[in-house]
Amino acid sequence: MKITDVTTAIVRIVGPCVLVKVITDEGIVGLGECYPSAPASGIVEAINSMKEHLVGQDPREINPLHERIRRFNLFTGAQGGAVITALSGVEMALWDILGKNLGVPVYRLLGGKFRDSVRLYADCHAGMIDAEAHHIERAGGEDDRDARMIEESVAMALEALSQGYTAIKFDVDDIYHPYKRDLWNWTLSPREIESIELRVAAIRGAIGSDVDFAIDVHARFDLPSAIQIARAVAPYRLMWLEEPVPPENVESLVTVRAASPVPICAGENAYTRYGINNLIQRGAVDIIMPDIAKFGGISEAMRAASLAEMHYLPFSPHNVCGPLGTVAMAHVCAAIPNFLALEFHGIDLNYWEDLAFYAAGKVIQNGAVPMADAPGWGIEINDEVARQHIHHRMAHDYFGEPI
Repeated sequence: MKITDVTTAIVRIVGPCVLVKVITDEGIVGLGECYPSAPASGIVEAINSMKEHLVGQDPREINPLHERIRRFNLFTGAQGGAVITALSGVEMALWDILGKNLGVPVYRLLGGKFRDSVRLYADCHAGMIDAEAHHIERAGGEDDRDARMIEESVAMALEALSQGYTAIKFDVDDIYHPYKRDLWNWTLSPREIESIELRVAAIRGAIGSDVDFAIDVHARFDLPSAIQIARAVAPYRLMWLEEPVPPENVESLVTVRAASPVPICAGENAYTRYGINNLIQRGAVDIIMPDIAKFGGISEAMRAASLAEMHYLPFSPHNVCGPLGTVAMAHVCAAIPNFLALEFHGIDLNYWEDLAFYAAGKVIQNGAVPMADAPGWGIEINDEVARQHIHHRMAHDYFGEPI
């Protein structure tokens, strides 16, 4: 079997996701997805540059092909960014080909599944987008603004529970808070901390004790503020506090973790097993969360999960993909023992499920991804729906004709 072509499409899902097709001379087509950590068009260009290492090669030689491309780019971006994100989607498609060729699900190729379905946590965003909240504050004052934020957040949390999710996450960083002293300074004011605590308390009170509840602050706080937030929300039994400080300085994250009574989750800004290993070895995290469609791909995810398992740390991938990438990540999550929860970022995206055909029926069933006993990923893209959400005209290669 030989690779004859690699094509791409940029489809607007949660963000401008890059879909990848690896086409073979035996009629088997592998599908992958990468989420852009750089402009999506840059990822497409990176994939196009990889064709010279792929066309004419046996797609079943997954690890050698991955390493061949990575080593070729050692001086042109193989440490992270667009090159590794592009390689993640290509490698994902190669696993799909191997599973289809052998007639087995990818999770079986990864060693078998520990679970029949993969639990998701619903990313409920901020409950109300920052810009809208900003206008409410202007109109009604900060007390009315906080009340509306809490009301929206509680409603969204209860909606997620009604759909069967047993874990949720909220973004609690608020760049438009009226008591923010300076948009450039990452120090929180006392009233900002109070607002965050009130929201967390209200959500926990509404959902009860049986639901896992995490918060994300998108690396927007400085070190003392991160520690204050961790201590303020400690009574509410959080699953984790995510990315409390910017990712460049790992030692600051180590300091926060040492002072935090809440588990610290990070890793979406790390690339390859080397980046994850750095976080683990330096004691910076309680939970690792690489984005498999961004940080290096399926084999790298298995290696990262094993590193975490050796240190008794849970594995909980970041995920902003469509159905294809989500199912591929679920195969990894099913095949490792130390899995906690997989992110789902499309709870308010009404066409998310329509983007693909899944062998197990709906991709998300009762807050989880059921594992299909079908070759490869067990999922195919619904081209008709995907065409309706094209983000960039470079998609004509993927669909085989101009659009």
